[in-house]
Amino acid sequence: MRLLAPIARQVLTEMNTSLLLDTGQLTETGLLRTADGGLNASWALSWPEQRAAWVQAIVLQAYFGGGFHHPHLRGTTVHDWPLNVFCDEDAAAQLPILRAIASSDLHNLVFRADYGIVPAVTASSANPLADGVKAT
Repeated sequence: MRLLAPIARQVLTEMNTSLLLDTGQLTETGLLRTADGGLNASWALSWPEQRAAWVQAIVLQAYFGGGFHHPHLRGTTVHDWPLNVFCDEDAAAQLPILRAIASSDLHNLVFRADYGIVPAVTASSANPLADGVKAT
């Protein structure tokens, strides 16, 4: 997980900067043992609008279940990508996958609440959504 941690942080920091306008808070668990003897690590991005809407944070999770043959990646609403990381290059190759998981999670969380949980969408008065136009 030490190889994947900087890539997961990069993805969530990019999302915080570009979509959440630096209002988000990044937290991580570090490597934890699970009840079934496996391993789990997660990185979460939460922000005020998401918490106010009572929807979950965006979470990137790497886990290796006790009975699994290899580890997996998942998000809050997007589940189970194979994860095989043995070196720095393998970890770097996960960047587009982690971006896909994080952006898919944000998409699904918008549908659980509404577009108002994304500061970049509501911040600009030049944006028709910022003027009260409902997204369809």
